[in-house]
Amino acid sequence: MNQQLKLLSDAELLAASESEYMGPAQLYTFRQRLLAEEQALFATAGETNLHLQETVMASDPTDRASAEEEHTLELRVRDRERKLIKKIRQALQRIDNGSYGWCEETGEPIGIPRLIARPTASLCLEAQERHEQRERQFG
Repeated sequence: MNQQLKLLSDAELLAASESEYMGPAQLYTFRQRLLAEEQALFATAGETNLHLQETVMASDPTDRASAEEEHTLELRVRDRERKLIKKIRQALQRIDNGSYGWCEETGEPIGIPRLIARPTASLCLEAQERHEQRERQFG
């Protein structure tokens, strides 16, 4: 089936009719984008691990502090990437179970523009705004 499908450009995704929403071509395109992003994250994770292993401890306290700060920043970035990989895998599961592109809270379409910008989105814009507002209010 995938051999018949082609990757759609952003313009083609945006130009699609409502009846094509989350049809095979769109799902194939988003799956491929998610898989490519996941692979890129795995590649950078490997580079981070190599960089952390290669670092030589300096005898100068200032150099040592700079190196430790670099490591802390790299680990923080790596943690964000790990969380993004988890979201990518959840999005791939939603593609597999047929719920991708539909808001988990309202059941409404998330919308192609939002999915192009954030392929891991699981909430429509309005639901996401409500979620963020609740987080700000209640911590």
